[in-house]
Amino acid sequence: MQRLPIALAKSSSKPTTHPLVPTSVVPHAASRNDGGAEWAWSEPAVATTTSAPTATFVPQGYEPGYAYPLLVWLHGDGATEDSLPEVMRHVSLRNFVAVAPRGVREVAEGYGWRQNQAAIEAAEDAVFGAIEELQGHLNIHRRRVFVCGSGSGGRMAMRIAMASPERFAGAATIDGPLPTGRRLLSRVNDVRQLPLMLAASRQSLAYPELRVCRDLSLLHTAGCRVAVRLYPGEDDLTTAMLADLNRWAMEIVCG
Repeated sequence: MQRLPIALAKSSSKPTTHPLVPTSVVPHAASRNDGGAEWAWSEPAVATTTSAPTATFVPQGYEPGYAYPLLVWLHGDGATEDSLPEVMRHVSLRNFVAVAPRGVREVAEGYGWRQNQAAIEAAEDAVFGAIEELQGHLNIHRRRVFVCGSGSGGRMAMRIAMASPERFAGAATIDGPLPTGRRLLSRVNDVRQLPLMLAASRQSLAYPELRVCRDLSLLHTAGCRVAVRLYPGEDDLTTAMLADLNRWAMEIVCG
């Protein structure tokens, strides 16, 4: 199980993306001994009017006639939207269009997500604005939109999905506990229809196993559909976690 580069968790410098233009990330096939793909940052391929900077991932072999599932990725504290290509390299190069808005609060060496009312509203605006813009320019299946994230991004992904469950095909958090308060289960009857995934490292300080069990108990009591994944190690985002995220989402897509 490969640990992802530290750059995925923290960015060494502030991003230079213009605040009104997303970065488009397109994988280009290349002749390499490992059979992998080279990554290139292209000029923006999608126009946007949202205030949140975003990165957009276009899958390898993109077919305009096929309605793609969309993966909305919310990065963890200390990262930026620039982590999207490395994330998608380990999720899938072909299965999804993906978008990553930048976190709404500035932290050391990057950005993150806060759980106060103003930050929640800003995060919702960033997520739904990014989705709307992509749906206007790429072929996105409107009933196959997933919101996922790591750390504070995973926590925010769960809050946004549980507040508007009809807008998502599933929600997943990796090493980010369920948020608390602010009427999280106010739409419990609708949330019961929304597939959820909780994933964490067994020695995680951010999302310890006991907290995972407590969150699972809460969701089961509410009658929610929950998949749980536990991994060895501490608070690292690993290739195994992202591969499982792909499998979980594609089971829903193909189900």
